[in-house]
Amino acid sequence: MSNRIEELTVFLQESPKDPFLKYALTMEYRKMGDVVKTRAGFEELVRDHADYVGTYYHYAKFLEEQQEKEEALLIYQKGMEIAQQKRNRHAYGELLGAYNLALGVSEDDDWDD
Repeated sequence: MSNRIEELTVFLQESPKDPFLKYALTMEYRKMGDVVKTRAGFEELVRDHADYVGTYYHYAKFLEEQQEKEEALLIYQKGMEIAQQKRNRHAYGELLGAYNLALGVSEDDDWDD
């Protein structure tokens, strides 16, 4: 287990409801390639901290890597809804761009040359 994971685990024991710590731990598991713990971390974040908008982009990308495109699209959509509710235009734009890319839609598709 990495030192970073150990540190985050200790911090989570002190602040068990902190979504950022849960997110950071999940991202460490992702870096390590631990698919099971990564999925569990993202699922917990979406379930228990649905308004933590930073989760959705990385969770959907993870799902795409797992060849779960339909589920990824749903997570992008949910993230866009949360970003709109939070008035987070930056997050919304990133999620929309990733969603369109996952669909195979290019930003240039709207232009007639």
